[in-house]
Amino acid sequence: MRAVLDEAGKRLNVPAAGAELLRLHSNALFVLPGKKLVVRIATNPDALRRVAASVRVTQWLAERSFPCVVPAEVGGQPLVVHGHVVSFWQYVEAEPTPVPGAGEMGEILRRLHAQASPVGVDRLTDPLGSVARAVETACEAVSREHRDWLAHRIAALRRTWDELEFPHPPSLIHGDAHPNNLMRESSGRVILGDWDHVAVGPREWDLMQIHYMHRRFGRVSTAQLDEFAHAYGWDIREWSCLDLLVAIRELSGLSPYIRTASAKDFSWEELARRVDSLRKCDSAVRWSPPPAETARSQSTRL
Repeated sequence: MRAVLDEAGKRLNVPAAGAELLRLHSNALFVLPGKKLVVRIATNPDALRRVAASVRVTQWLAERSFPCVVPAEVGGQPLVVHGHVVSFWQYVEAEPTPVPGAGEMGEILRRLHAQASPVGVDRLTDPLGSVARAVETACEAVSREHRDWLAHRIAALRRTWDELEFPHPPSLIHGDAHPNNLMRESSGRVILGDWDHVAVGPREWDLMQIHYMHRRFGRVSTAQLDEFAHAYGWDIREWSCLDLLVAIRELSGLSPYIRTASAKDFSWEELARRVDSLRKCDSAVRWSPPPAETARSQSTRL
C-alpha cells in the first residue's frame, strides 16, 4: 500500500513522505503530515465506480450543508494506481466526547432520505454482488465447504431480496449507516463518513444497519434503538421483513474477510467463526470488528 500511496502523491504533487497508516481493512487509510489530508486506498479491485460516486455525492451534499465528510480539493480523483482506487479527503479532527448517539444517526438519516437524488447515482439492486464475486474468486484460505455453503446461501437470499416489497419509496441512501461512522466536529456538529456504498435504494437498508450492529456486535442497546427510531420518525421493527434484511447484511459484510483471508490471520479466523455461526443459525454469537478499527480514533472514518 505504501507504493500505491507514494505513486498517488507523485501524480498529484502531494507529498506522501511520513504518512501514517490509520487503518487497513476494506480500505487503507493514511493521514498525511500536518493532518490536513486523508488518503483512502480501496482494497476491493472493483471499487472505482462506487468510490467515484462517494466523492461526487459527498461534494454535492456538502454544498447543500448536509453534515458529511468532504472530499479534498484535488483534481482528477479518484485515481487508479497499481490496480487500487485512491481518493483524498479533508481530515476531520473528531472530538472524542460526547460520543455521537443513535438519535443523531436517526436525525441524519431522516435528513438524508429527504434529499433529492443527484444525477448519476447507481441504484442498489444487488447488495450481495460484492460478496458473491469474492466467493467466486476466493483463495484456498477459504475452505471449499465454506465456499459452497456461501454460494448457496447467497443465491437463496438474492431471490428473497428480489421479492421484497418495501414500505417506503426509494431514496438516496448511505448504505452503511451505523453510529461508528459518525464523528463530532470541534464545533459540536455531528457528521457522517464512509460513503463507499452510497446509492439510490430502499431506505430500510439504512435503517436496518443499526439493528445489525445491535445483534451481531452488541454495540447498540435496546434503548438506543428506541432513540434511533424516535429521531427518524418510523420504527423499522414494525416491518415484518427486518430479519431478512439483517440476514442479507450479515452475508454482505463478509466480502473484505474473504478477500484478505490468505493475508491476515484475523480475517481467516473471523471469517470461519462468522460462517460457522451463520450455518448453525446461531444469532447469539457476537462477531468481532478488525482490531485496527477498535484501536483508532473516529477521525479515521472517512
